Amino acid sequence: MNRVYIKTYGCQMNERDSDAVAAMLRTRGYRIVADENACDIMLLNTCSVRDAAEQKALGKAGFVAHRKKHNPDFILGILGCMAQNRGAEILERLPDVDLIIGTQKFHQVPGYLDNIRAAREAGLPVGASIVDIAEEAGSQNTIREHFETGERQVSAFVSIQQGCNMDCAFCIVPKTRGDERSRPMDEIVGECRALAERGVREITLLGQIVTSYGRRDYTHTDGVSPFVQLIEQVHAIEGIARIRFTSPHPRGFKDDLVSAYARLPKLCPYVHLPLQSGSDRILKAMNRPYSRDRYKQIVDALRAAKPGIYLSTDVIVGFPGETEEDFEQTKELFVACDYDMAYIFKYSIRSGTPAAGLGDQISDEVKERRNHELLEVLKRNSERRTASLVGTVEEVLVEGSDQSGERYTGRTPGNRVCVFEAAPRLVGQLVPLRITRASVSTLYGELVLAEA
Repeated sequence: MNRVYIKTYGCQMNERDSDAVAAMLRTRGYRIVADENACDIMLLNTCSVRDAAEQKALGKAGFVAHRKKHNPDFILGILGCMAQNRGAEILERLPDVDLIIGTQKFHQVPGYLDNIRAAREAGLPVGASIVDIAEEAGSQNTIREHFETGERQVSAFVSIQQGCNMDCAFCIVPKTRGDERSRPMDEIVGECRALAERGVREITLLGQIVTSYGRRDYTHTDGVSPFVQLIEQVHAIEGIARIRFTSPHPRGFKDDLVSAYARLPKLCPYVHLPLQSGSDRILKAMNRPYSRDRYKQIVDALRAAKPGIYLSTDVIVGFPGETEEDFEQTKELFVACDYDMAYIFKYSIRSGTPAAGLGDQISDEVKERRNHELLEVLKRNSERRTASLVGTVEEVLVEGSDQSGERYTGRTPGNRVCVFEAAPRLVGQLVPLRITRASVSTLYGELVLAEA
C-alpha cells in the first residue's frame, strides 16, 4: 500500500513541486512508481492556466476514481493549482477524491497520506476527504527536496521564488500561487552547492516571476538587482557549468541582467521573454506594464550583449477585443524578434480573472487562424536556425541515454535537444558535437573527439 504514481500537468514549476513531493515521500518509505496501473496511491499535480488543462485533469481523476470500486483502499489525491483554484468544489464533481492539497501545502502530503493509510490499516471508518488549500507563511522554503542519494542527475530545478503580484488580466496564477515570496539567498546558494557536490552540472532557477526575486528582501548593490546577485553567487559554485532561469517578466530586464549575459559565461545564451501581445492597446488591456517598443529594445539589447542568443516567448491570440490590426501588430513584432521557440496560446476564459468579464470575445475560428499564422512563422524560424547549425560544433551537456543505451541526448547552451552516439562515462560531461543534420527542434550529430 505504499506505491505512489505522480502525474504532473503544466509548467516546470509543477514538475519541480512533483519532484519535491516524490523525494519527501521516499524519505517516509513510499515507493515512487512509473506505471500508474501498479500504484496504490495516485497524485495528480494540476495546472489552471487554461481551462483545457483543468478539464484534462478532472477527466483523468474521474476515470481513475472508478478503481475504488474494485479496490476501496486505493487513494486518489489532487494537488496544485487546480486544487487551489477550485478547492472543495472538486468534491461536488468527484466525491471519491481522498486528498485535495493547494500550492502552499505540498510539504504536508506525506503526513496526510500517513494518516489516511494508518486509518485504513486500523480498519477505522473512512472519514471525509482532506482539503487543505490554506495559505502558509514560509511555504516557499519547503520546496527544497531533490533526488535520492545515489541517483545520478545532471540538471536540476531550484525553486527560488513563488507567487506573483503582477495581476495580468488573463492570468489565474496570483489566485493559485499567492503573493510574491522569495527564499533566503544563502539557502538557495547552499542548495545549489549541495547539488553540485552530487554531480549536477546545470541549474535552472524557478519562480512565477523569477526576475522579481528578493526585491522586498534585499537591496540593489551598485545597480545590481537581488536576482542578478543570486545568479552571480550560483555562478561562483565549483562544478556548476550552466545556469538557466524561468519564467521572467520583461520589466526585470534592466541593464544589470542584460549585461550579465555578456560577463557571466555560465549563464546560458537562452532567454524566455514573454511577449503576450505586440499591440500596445492589448498590452494595456492585459495589464502588461511595457510597450511593444520597450519590448523590442530589450530584445535588441540582449542580442547586442550576447550575439547569437536564443529567444523564446509566450503569446496569447484572441484576447477579448483583439482586432485584426492588433493581431497584425503582434505578428509584425513576432517576425521582427525572430524567435527560436514560442508557446502560442488561444485565449481562454479563466473565472476569477479581470478578463473573464470583458465583452467582445473572439470566436474560436478567428483564434485558430491567428494561432496557425504565428505557428507557421515559428516553424520557418526554427527550421532556419537549426539548419544553420549543420556543420558547426556545439558544446553539449550529456544528460543520459535512450532505452537502447546506444544513443544519448543532451542540450546545447541554446537549449536545443541533440541526439548522438556516446559512452556511459560521458554522462554529465560537456562534449563537442559536430551537427550533421537537423529537424525543426532536434539536432543530430557526432562527437568530435575520437576517443569519446
